[in-house]
Amino acid sequence: MEPSYNFNLNTLKPLSKSCIALGLTDFVSVCKYVKQLPYGRNTDRTNYTSILEENKGTCSTKHAFLKELALENEAVHIQFYLCIYKMKEANTKGIGKVLLEYHLDYIPEAHTYLKFTDKILDFTRIEESQTSFKDTILLEVEILPKQIGNYKLDFHKNYIKNWIVSKNIPYSFQKTWNIREACISQLSK
Repeated sequence: MEPSYNFNLNTLKPLSKSCIALGLTDFVSVCKYVKQLPYGRNTDRTNYTSILEENKGTCSTKHAFLKELALENEAVHIQFYLCIYKMKEANTKGIGKVLLEYHLDYIPEAHTYLKFTDKILDFTRIEESQTSFKDTILLEVEILPKQIGNYKLDFHKNYIKNWIVSKNIPYSFQKTWNIREACISQLSK
């Protein structure tokens, strides 16, 4: 049974044409295709169409692409969200060693996903356990595909700066950001 958020792609629209050329004719088939693309930062973090050329993507480029595809097909029922969640080993496999080294239980991480009728649709993460980032969301806001660049980065950095102060984290912002980057590099391995 196909999910109720599915729709057929409009053959006259640019993103839809690119997907149809790959043999993907509806939104669900595109979502499955995007989900199987490996995690990896794209050359230009704001160019979400690059997921097709580079055959990889982040949560931002993958979900921005899907949201833009929904917009060009007038599928307003698909929403695009940015959240900050508690990134830890239990919900982001492979980063535990880094957090342990710096005596941190978690680090605030920005993540994007789609929503349909308040249900989170994440086409980047593979759930390996019952523990999910969804259970540790600290804050979420609806965004547009064009906001995956500076807006997302500034939103994330400002959150971490406030978190350092409010939780008495013993590291500077730059050191904390470097710890976060070390965690992210573990995800590409």
